[in-house]
Amino acid sequence: MARSVLYIGGTGTISAACVRRSVQAGDEVTVLNRGSSRRALPDGVRELAADVRDPAAVREAVGAAGYDVVADFLSFTPEHVTTALELFEGSTGQYVFISSASAYEKPPRRLPVTESTPLRNPFWQYSRDKIACEDLLVAAHRDRGLPVTIVRPSHTYDESSIPTLGGWTDIARMRDGRPVVIHGDGTSLWTITHAEDFAVAFAGLLGHPQAIGDAFTITGSHAPTWNAIYGWLAEAAGVSAPDIVHAASDTIAAFEPALGPTLIGDKAHSMVFDNSKVTALVPEFRTTILFDEGARRIVAHHDAHPELQRIDADRDALFDRIAAHARTAG
Repeated sequence: MARSVLYIGGTGTISAACVRRSVQAGDEVTVLNRGSSRRALPDGVRELAADVRDPAAVREAVGAAGYDVVADFLSFTPEHVTTALELFEGSTGQYVFISSASAYEKPPRRLPVTESTPLRNPFWQYSRDKIACEDLLVAAHRDRGLPVTIVRPSHTYDESSIPTLGGWTDIARMRDGRPVVIHGDGTSLWTITHAEDFAVAFAGLLGHPQAIGDAFTITGSHAPTWNAIYGWLAEAAGVSAPDIVHAASDTIAAFEPALGPTLIGDKAHSMVFDNSKVTALVPEFRTTILFDEGARRIVAHHDAHPELQRIDADRDALFDRIAAHARTAG
């Protein structure tokens, strides 16, 4: 019997891949968002248009329908979760909350990170909000049996997303022979997961009775260095010897405070994860797309869609300043 699954979101980097996987699995999939889809939905997916921050609009769009699973990709604060539970608790057999692996303690005291690693990130408000959401949901499960499953992805990408400080700006700088800034010395390990691989594990948890009341890291096993990540992108872009400049994360944050939380609160640290808990329930989950292939897909996609080749003028100028400073200081 097909499961009915409501995706709140459904067109983002991670959620779009999960929607496709659910459809392949035979689920009856409905997507709820504002109707401005960033990615095309598979045939057969029902789309509801409503702003998830407007409970009345959501109730009107959803009506009296119940779902076997509600997968919430758009709740980022306890207030968001509270609204979602007011809307869907009691009408679903499983509420899946997408948290973040950035919620695990920073810096990590030991690797690999497991689900029992403490949740504590004093550097990044986004992560602290996700922790607060988890606290609320765990309490609801303990107090009244909320059928919740918590999922913690780390850096998950597809062909449209470039996992560097500057995105396409970095690729353009490589091709122009201009310096590209990598945080730290580039040797820290960073787990990076293709959305298609993530979706296998995620879809496998939907409707799984042993997933209720528990939390799962979904990241895969591929953890290259940042030097390798930038190197593969350069190779895919046809650049044999990119001009790389290393700068301390603290230095980058001093030049651009907005980058501080995501660097010092996440990317500055080696992050390697144990996925044995989710693979015990979803044994078909494994890493099939390494980032050398991912980089080729990213560059090919952007080369085929020039409208995506957006250069951030502010970030471009920032990299010039950081590179000049790093070389003078060095």
